[in-house]
Amino acid sequence: MASDPTVETGMMVPEPKGLGEESMIREACWVEIHRLHHTEHRSITEIARRLDLDRKTVRRALHQAQWQPYHRPPREDTLLAEHADWLRIRAPQVRYSAQILFQELRQQHRYRGSYDTVKRFVQPLRAVETVAERATVRFETPPGLQSQVDWGQARVPFRHQRIVVHVFVLTLGFSRRAFYEPGPDERLGSFLEAHEHAFEHFGGHTREHLYDRPRTVCQPGPEGRVIWNATFQAFAAYWGFEARLCRPYRAQTKGKVESGVTYGKRNFLPGRTFVDWVDLREQQAQWLAEIADLRVHGTTHERPLDRFQREQPYLHPTAGQPSFRLEAAHARIVADDYLVSLGTNRYSVPFTLIGQPVEVRRRNGQLEITHRGQVVAMHPELPGKYPMRILPEHSPGAVARTARQRHSTPPPAALGAPMPDVEVRDLAVYDAVVAEEATR
Repeated sequence: MASDPTVETGMMVPEPKGLGEESMIREACWVEIHRLHHTEHRSITEIARRLDLDRKTVRRALHQAQWQPYHRPPREDTLLAEHADWLRIRAPQVRYSAQILFQELRQQHRYRGSYDTVKRFVQPLRAVETVAERATVRFETPPGLQSQVDWGQARVPFRHQRIVVHVFVLTLGFSRRAFYEPGPDERLGSFLEAHEHAFEHFGGHTREHLYDRPRTVCQPGPEGRVIWNATFQAFAAYWGFEARLCRPYRAQTKGKVESGVTYGKRNFLPGRTFVDWVDLREQQAQWLAEIADLRVHGTTHERPLDRFQREQPYLHPTAGQPSFRLEAAHARIVADDYLVSLGTNRYSVPFTLIGQPVEVRRRNGQLEITHRGQVVAMHPELPGKYPMRILPEHSPGAVARTARQRHSTPPPAALGAPMPDVEVRDLAVYDAVVAEEATR
């Protein structure tokens, strides 16, 4: 995983002019200026015209060896000076509402200034965001570097009713070739399985994947930190890609995949009906191969399949690597009923492990459950949903029975215990006893 999980890609925007920030531009735009000049050898005039910037701005960017963000210095003669950093972080979270910021300043920070002062502070911040949202210059990535991932939803006509379909979309950043996978939900299992189907479709994956902070990937933590979903993190490590996140409240930075979502809704769905899920997936696969991959893309002015021929050698190959679902170890805590769950099914382990961590792995149709590297239980993987398998030897009763048998059974002679003396008698004695009992 990246040490800094937040990155903004996909859009590059010049800063608004007339706000004292005309010489400063966003980082993505700075990167694009250097790429166009040093890689494609474009002139300053051509770069300025292409990115809608002043030539002086382009020239200053090229003179900077490293991008530096611009911070508007707070007015020291206002009561807002000590709250300036907090306002810059909080403003986009409340959509630049000066009224909300004013209320929170008074309630939480003991601010005693006026609402107009807060309003004046927020105005240039809102203006910068407005220009960013209207910008249309896209950040181009080299082959094999980045994919963008998103979900789309649509109500689709099946044979008997219309249902809501969730469509997983993964778009390769360079070629714009996309993979679509329709399904009934956006749960983690569906999310990871769709990734693997995309890897199989392309024969590999890019080094980075960009996401819009879904809960299947991460959750917001205290003080703006990111808490990664542990299963997703293990999935990314298993396949060897780096997960990247859009900046908070800037989902539009995934412009390439969002364009793919919109394109699918407008080009594939209209006028179609489907018998069932199988029919939907078959029609979409045919549409991908015959239309989506072969159209001339509006931004690149090339067919995605043609650009993919140049991108494919840079993808990380995945052929032959088993599915994460089949190979990954699933961490579990043993429940009070000495069962562990995998999917919707449950399996027993020795009751002495209640409350202890174990790992569950699939092995050729069997479940192998280990504790501290030692195998503690083996089960055949159960079909269907909600069944359970409990082995008698895992229960407390099995231990009690073993203890009773141990205490009630005399120790064998092999352990060195003395054998009792046994009188040796002639068999005629027993015959006489039997004859006597018969005459009574």
